[in-house]
Amino acid sequence: MRLPLILLITIAIACVPVFSRAAPPTAPPLAQTGPMPKPIEPPTNEQIDRAVERGVEFLLKRQNKDGSWGSADSSRPEEIYAPVPGAHHAFKAAVTALCVSALIEIGGGEPSSKILEAVERGEQWLFDNLPSVRRATPDAIYNVWTHAYGIQALTKMLARKADDAERAARIRGLIDHQLDLLDRYETVSGGWAYYDFEALTKKPSMAGFSFVTAAGLVALYDAKQAGASIPQRLVDRGMDSIRRQRNPDYSYVYGEYLKYQPRRDINRPAGSLGRSQACNLAMRLWGDKTVSDAVLKTWLNRLFARNGWLDIGRKRPIPHEAWFGVAGYFFYYGHYYAALCIEQLPAADRGEFQDQLAAVLLNLQEKDGSWWDYPLYDYHQQYGTAMALMALERCRKSGGD
Repeated sequence: MRLPLILLITIAIACVPVFSRAAPPTAPPLAQTGPMPKPIEPPTNEQIDRAVERGVEFLLKRQNKDGSWGSADSSRPEEIYAPVPGAHHAFKAAVTALCVSALIEIGGGEPSSKILEAVERGEQWLFDNLPSVRRATPDAIYNVWTHAYGIQALTKMLARKADDAERAARIRGLIDHQLDLLDRYETVSGGWAYYDFEALTKKPSMAGFSFVTAAGLVALYDAKQAGASIPQRLVDRGMDSIRRQRNPDYSYVYGEYLKYQPRRDINRPAGSLGRSQACNLAMRLWGDKTVSDAVLKTWLNRLFARNGWLDIGRKRPIPHEAWFGVAGYFFYYGHYYAALCIEQLPAADRGEFQDQLAAVLLNLQEKDGSWWDYPLYDYHQQYGTAMALMALERCRKSGGD
């Protein structure tokens, strides 16, 4: 029997909403369940303030005469592979960018004269040196860290003197240049890596590393918020690379070259503690709806409940020698991005995570006021302190203690 045309049209219209309402994407249950940290005595704002003051004093004392931070000096017989001079140009520029970012954040609207002087000297060094940082050798691409953290510092510099049109134009030009360099050094499969041990091609042939790509995507997001034009292709390819490295529990493999070994120790949750925060943040900022508040909370809780896995690797001189392949340099990196993840949560849900994060960092400050996690020539105390300061700055509670 043939139905009347009007009836067929009515049925079709009625069915449209049914087929167009797709369920919102959600993360697998494994990404939303995990261990819980033990209750702690919440640190006070006064304790945080004292630690921050000591950390700032350390950075002010360790600033080089030319305005930069860090150097290639080392008293250790063995160091990480860093071909001269390009690798050290990249290290110094990235560390200087982090220190400038930290001091701008800590200084706020009315920085002390000492902080202001240090910031302006650091900014001038970045103006003079950021444009010249490049790949050191075909296999060493440490400059990707420079471009990512350079962009983040530049966006903070832009906001610091928003009324200075000439200065703002110069900074925007530098941001565009660093974006162009991130585009230039993107891997052939999307995302970024700091090594190329494969074909050594002009466009790096080694597939991206999850945590490097995450840092790059966060920097791109900051640049977008500052008004820069971001190539969507860079974002999409970077996100695709991270998705290929994401396990169902939202741990992330170290690099794409390990994506077919998801249960290798370095790729399991304990090995991913320092990476998952950054990767979750990057994906959420760029619109991945599966990285919900529940996922962020699960991984923040896991970070604090299983902090010992990261801490055991802290200060060990050989990368990945600790259990689950943890390298020391993931410690303050991971906690810095954890602080940024906390900022993504509703204000009412942040307190317990701020307390846990502050408790970890306050307990690890060195006698000289610094924080460090991995011996790296003369860069480690500077980058560790900058990251710890920016994390602690996000642990203060409004309205007192």
